Amino acid sequence: MGVPRGHVTGVPAPAGMTAPGVRNAQLKALGNGVVPPQAAAALRHLLTRMPESALRRLLGLAA
Repeated sequence: MGVPRGHVTGVPAPAGMTAPGVRNAQLKALGNGVVPPQAAAALRHLLTRMPESALRRLLGLAA
């Protein structure tokens, strides 16, 4: 998914949580999240279609 090994699974489980509970919590943490490569592609797509004036404002550059 483009995230480092252990990004979700390397987080210590709360005391008393069962193995199935840990697995469910990990899946819930991932949810329907956008993976980094997908987000980067979306930003590239949007930025190439953005008017130059809007892009300058976004980046804090003089008009």
